[in-house]
Amino acid sequence: MLPPPDGALPAAAGIEKLLTACAGARATVERLEPLQHHPWVLRAHLAKTTGLPGTVIVKRVRPEGYGLRSADELARCERAALAFIADDLRLALAPRLHASSPDSRLLVMEDLRPRTELAGQLRRDGLRPALDAELTAFASSMGELAAASAGRAALFDARRTALGTRADRLGDREHAHGGIWRHGLARAAAFGVPLPLAAERDLAAAVAELADPGPFLVLTNGDTESHNFLTGPGYDGRLIDFEGAGFRHALTAATGFVVPGPNWLRVSGPDQVAAFRRALARTVPEAEEDQRFGFGLASASLVWVMARVDRLGTLDARGPGDDSRTQMVALLESGAHTAETCRVLPHLVAWCRSTAALLRRRWPETDTDPAAVAPYTWRKR
Repeated sequence: MLPPPDGALPAAAGIEKLLTACAGARATVERLEPLQHHPWVLRAHLAKTTGLPGTVIVKRVRPEGYGLRSADELARCERAALAFIADDLRLALAPRLHASSPDSRLLVMEDLRPRTELAGQLRRDGLRPALDAELTAFASSMGELAAASAGRAALFDARRTALGTRADRLGDREHAHGGIWRHGLARAAAFGVPLPLAAERDLAAAVAELADPGPFLVLTNGDTESHNFLTGPGYDGRLIDFEGAGFRHALTAATGFVVPGPNWLRVSGPDQVAAFRRALARTVPEAEEDQRFGFGLASASLVWVMARVDRLGTLDARGPGDDSRTQMVALLESGAHTAETCRVLPHLVAWCRSTAALLRRRWPETDTDPAAVAPYTWRKR
């Protein structure tokens, strides 16, 4: 077994004990391989054992939490989500959980190799036709998970409660970025582009839609970006990273196809939104209603835009040519375009348009044709 470079790797004996109990036969870890960019995730290479694969993924508790959850809550949530998806929903959309420690601080799950991260492929190759099809498979997978989980929030909450999650952490009905949109509202005012009262009313309506999803209350992993989808042969992809999983508005899982997430300067996803909608509508017929679906998609998109507006002051302090400035303009304009297409939230749309225009004047390097940027162009800085 590789020696721990910093003493941080878990003892092989603990992994072996969990797997031995799972397989009913002695499991031996031959080597632990830390995964690049994910220091708390390892690949364990196993000696040949009946009932076990040659490798498994071992996920340790993070060094710290994020969002509203502590590190321990993140681990418990992932354990609950993987069991919920496999055992309650009976879906093969996520890695199978082989074993977990009683405190959930160590999870041993299926190794999804040779599948690879979709975001990495997009960054390397750009949006070629094969990857456009993989994006559609990704959208369909999220829609399938949403459809299967609709109406089953109590069962997931029960799993989390059984693992020791505090009751006040259940629900998660706001989007995964929680109340960060409030910081965006304050930052916009400090930057000199306060929201007019009518735009604030639109924002309040969008937030209310996310907080009370009605039939659109479904399970999402809380970070529905392409780095959390592993593609495989024959479009047999898998969703990963369920630490932030929770029941929230289904359309929060589709925003990444219409407004750029943190990695991209531009996205392009009408086909992906349509695929997500088809899958969701199998159990949520309201998804077929243009007004309801459109309002949900626009609300989720513009609340995400307001969350990112929190960065206005930071970006203004950076030098000309920083890609994040271009991304901010693209974010405002794509959020406005989404709501315009759905014919909702006109006052918030107008604020996004006027703010983007102001930024184009203030940051001249951003005053370019957005169509000249290829979809899924990686943000360099």
